[in-house]
Amino acid sequence: MYLDKNCATPIHKLSLELNNNNFYIKRDDLLPVSFGGNKARKAILFFKDLENKKADCVVTYGSSSSNHCRVIANIAAAKDLPCYIISPNEENHHTSNSKMIKLFNATVIQCPINEVGMTIENHLLELRRKDYKPYFIQGGGHGNIGTQAYVDAYEEILDYEEAFGQYFDYIFHTSGTGTTQAGLICGNLLNGDKRSIVGISIARKLEYGGQVVLDSVNSYLKSHGKSIVKPEKVCFTDDYILDGYSTYNEEILITIKDVLTKDGIPMDTTYTGKAFWGMKEYIKTNKIDRKKILFIHTGGTPLFFDSLEEINSEK
Repeated sequence: MYLDKNCATPIHKLSLELNNNNFYIKRDDLLPVSFGGNKARKAILFFKDLENKKADCVVTYGSSSSNHCRVIANIAAAKDLPCYIISPNEENHHTSNSKMIKLFNATVIQCPINEVGMTIENHLLELRRKDYKPYFIQGGGHGNIGTQAYVDAYEEILDYEEAFGQYFDYIFHTSGTGTTQAGLICGNLLNGDKRSIVGISIARKLEYGGQVVLDSVNSYLKSHGKSIVKPEKVCFTDDYILDGYSTYNEEILITIKDVLTKDGIPMDTTYTGKAFWGMKEYIKTNKIDRKKILFIHTGGTPLFFDSLEEINSEK
């Protein structure tokens, strides 16, 4: 598997018409690693760190819908490394991602959601007792390494703007575990930019989700000798989470169908399709008009096929 160089992902205009705004999309779903996405961008850096530390197996956690777990299992299989995934019983159902995790021969260890932390610790201890040197990756690729991946993505956006004479007033994206937004905010701060980075939460409530993003931003800034920032620097909305993770409504299905039909871009109901719909609602609610808006497609293509029948049934 080719992981040595991470090329900039393309940015192009969308056909969406809303409040006289111009919409663009950054196609991180086209990263050439295991169906791409933000988890692939982060995993590339994590596996470089794993190799530097000479670890001989990898442990992570996530649900059966997790793009992160699918990408980690795929790269581990390519490198012939044992991969262990701790997964909560409560979020366990068959998805395209869970089927591929099985295909990659990853070991999935299920437990109640309130025992995930303890199960991880116990499994890491067991591996060390067996003389393995495990490398642990937080769910979703959380941590400063994951944040770095989206500082790098922010630099790609700046390069695009310089090359094409554009400036994006807003950057919208799916906010799950928070590291993608943290990286974009850090990139914004480090370059002295003033644009709005808006995280559309697909599950977490503002109080917890916004704090996780802020903590991630400040952890990264401190690690680079920079001053920490206050909560005002984080724009995180939980207005579109519906009933939480993996839930969606008819408007999201219609949004996914429209984007696929008009722009040829697949989105899924758990992450990008839900966030894209949330972005449209946010723009309407906040009366944003005549701006240049960038949406980052953070991947999840396999999950698109899990909802294809429902998407197809929408009129």
